[in-house]
Amino acid sequence: PAPADLVGWNVTHQTTKELFYYQSGIRLGEYMDSQEYQIRTLFRNYNTGEEEGQERSAHRWVNRGAAGKDMCSGINSIFDEEDRRSAIYSVIHSRSLEGGPGFRLLGHNSRKSGCDPVAALEMRPDYVKSILEPLGMMDYPIVLITDGQNPEVLERLAADPEIGPLIRAVPKEACWVGGDLTMAVMSNVFIGNPASSFTGFIAKARLALGFGHNYLFRAKDENGEWKTVCGDHCIFDKSIMGVQA
Repeated sequence: PAPADLVGWNVTHQTTKELFYYQSGIRLGEYMDSQEYQIRTLFRNYNTGEEEGQERSAHRWVNRGAAGKDMCSGINSIFDEEDRRSAIYSVIHSRSLEGGPGFRLLGHNSRKSGCDPVAALEMRPDYVKSILEPLGMMDYPIVLITDGQNPEVLERLAADPEIGPLIRAVPKEACWVGGDLTMAVMSNVFIGNPASSFTGFIAKARLALGFGHNYLFRAKDENGEWKTVCGDHCIFDKSIMGVQA
């Protein structure tokens, strides 16, 4: 028999795998509105690291054991206190996704969106400069956040005479998922890999908070020039992103 609090409800039982692969049937516009609303709600309450291991409950602090980290730790480690509010910078998210699986995932995105099947994995200097030069962002810092699986990405960028001097690295002690997330969300320009769910969340959060200049879906045109081939909505589109939408 059903528990007393479920009597009268139509209960659906699903496995974890079924829940993971579940896709809402609502229209794209409604889905985008819903996702962006939820993300804005999340960002109304973020960790500052000030009340380590505690959270507010009613009118008292309750110890929850684990110490909270500061979501702004990455930004604070790169920029001086005086510069943080007005800092202008770009973020590149390099995510290799364990090699072969990354190429397969980006290949799927490429077939659905028209983006290049390898560029967002390799993050070569010409690809990065095709985005930053027209925006006038080659005079400002470039922060690389990465899974560390493909050190060649950083090596190529650091060796480039134009990009190399702009590269900034987040110190190891400040490098964690929350700090990287905030660093990318607050950047003036974000260059990411659409095969990565972390890139996807960053792009969605930036759109939810009113930030433009997300560059995920790029390919060369008939003249060999890099162009955006799929707009901001594509990161939410189930026909392109599947379960990652």
